[in-house]
Amino acid sequence: MSAAPQFTGWQAIQAEVLRRIHAREWPPGQTIPGEVALAQEFGCARATVNRALQALAEAGVLERRRKAGTRVALHPVSKATVTIPLIRQEIEERGAAYGYRLLRRQEGTHAMLTGPALHVTALHFADDTPFVLEARHISLSVIPQARNETFHEISANEWLLRNASYTSGDITFSAQAASAEVAQHLGAETGAPIFVMDRMTWDGEAAITAVRLSYVPGYRIRTVIGGS
Repeated sequence: MSAAPQFTGWQAIQAEVLRRIHAREWPPGQTIPGEVALAQEFGCARATVNRALQALAEAGVLERRRKAGTRVALHPVSKATVTIPLIRQEIEERGAAYGYRLLRRQEGTHAMLTGPALHVTALHFADDTPFVLEARHISLSVIPQARNETFHEISANEWLLRNASYTSGDITFSAQAASAEVAQHLGAETGAPIFVMDRMTWDGEAAITAVRLSYVPGYRIRTVIGGS
């Protein structure tokens, strides 16, 4: 009896998953085997399977839900991709000079993070004018090295992009009335309508960070429509 084939790269696993979907071995709506089972079948690391499935989920071929598994999409559709750039890069691409100021750094907890969390609040500037207020919690259970970073010279946004990997994120956009504290930091009037982005970032099942970004009045975000 011949041994099962080995899949050493995520692209090969992605191709095999697509083959099974197109051959209706995994029809639309069916829940596919979990990452552990697929890693054992393909003879590779679970992280390799995760990368392949995540790429197909981003393309709209699969639907992934934590604790509910992964299933073949019933109706693959085009998705709007929101690019969340490095804040410094976003400001510089607008032709403005970037500035940064740490406002607060302290340890505590967060309802969505397991164990102790580092709370970092900072203000980002465009040409010396407030641009966005970053209020972030970082899981010290998942990213313990964050405890050794002062965040005086580098923002948590930039530090995490350099030092932490992630597999998925949950994003919520909303329009809110600026609180007195937020308004003071942004140089706006209390109650002024502002654009707020709340984001949770995950590495597999582990929540890495929770952040709220509060932008100055008039801020707009751009999305790109891509085909599946």
